Amino acid sequence: MAGCRGDAIATGGQMSASSDTVPREIVTAGLLVIGDEVLSGRTKDKNIGYVAEFLTAIGIDLKEVRVVADEEPAIVEALNALRSRYSYVFTTGGIGPTHDDITADAVAKAFGVGIDHDPRAVAMLRQRFGDADLNEARMRMARIPFGAELVPNRVSTAPGFRLGNVVVMAGVPTIMQAMLDEVAKTLRTGAKMLSETVRADAREGDIGTPLADVAKAHPDTLIGSYPFFDEARGPNTNIVVRSRDPEKLAAAKAAVEAMLARIRAGRPC
Repeated sequence: MAGCRGDAIATGGQMSASSDTVPREIVTAGLLVIGDEVLSGRTKDKNIGYVAEFLTAIGIDLKEVRVVADEEPAIVEALNALRSRYSYVFTTGGIGPTHDDITADAVAKAFGVGIDHDPRAVAMLRQRFGDADLNEARMRMARIPFGAELVPNRVSTAPGFRLGNVVVMAGVPTIMQAMLDEVAKTLRTGAKMLSETVRADAREGDIGTPLADVAKAHPDTLIGSYPFFDEARGPNTNIVVRSRDPEKLAAAKAAVEAMLARIRAGRPC
C-alpha cells in the first residue's frame, strides 16, 4: 500500500528514533539478570517486565537487558560494559545464602574493591535470626563490597546494596520489588516518556508503509506497531506513540488517526 506524503514506523514491535535533542535530561539504565536457573528455564523471570515498567514510570529509560550465568567472569564483564554505558545498572539474583550466590563478589571485583561481612548487615540478620540461627550460610548475605550503601529489604531483612551507579537486588520478585521501592527514592530521574495507544482495526502489513511516513514526519516521537489477534476481526494492530513532549505526542497521534481514517475510507493518500 502506497504511503502518503506529509504524514508520519517501525513494524513488528520496533521503533523509529528521534533525530532531535530533547532539552530535558535523559536518564538511562541497564538490567543484568544473574542466575543459571533463569538460563536453564527452571525459573521463569518475572523481574524484567516489572523493572522496565517501574523505571519508565519514574523517568528512567531501560535501554538494555542481559542475562548471565552464575559465573564470576561473565558477571564482571557484563557489569563493566553496562555501568560504563548507562546512568544506572540494576542487577537481580545471586545474593542469597548458597555457594553459587556470587554476585556480591563479582561486583567487588568489577569495582576493584574488597568485600567482607558488613557490620550493618550482620546486625540486621542477627536481629532477624538470632545468634543461634545466624549460621555460616546466612552470614553470606551480609558480605558487602567495601564502600557500598545498603538497600533495605522489608520482606526478608537481608539487604541489597548500591555501589557507584550499580544497584544490586535479590532475584525473588517480592524482595526485588521492595528493594526497588527503597532505592527509587535516591535515583536521579529524567523526563518521563509519555505514550498513547491507537487501535488500528487493520492488519499490520496494510498500514506499514503509510505508518512509516507518519514516523518520518514526526521525528521527535517513537512509533511502534504491535500485531495481535482479535477474535471478532482476526489479525489486528495496536499502534503505540511515545514522546517526552505532550504536544508532539498529540500531533503524532492525530497524524496516525488521520492516516487510519484514510485507509478505512479506501483513500490511502
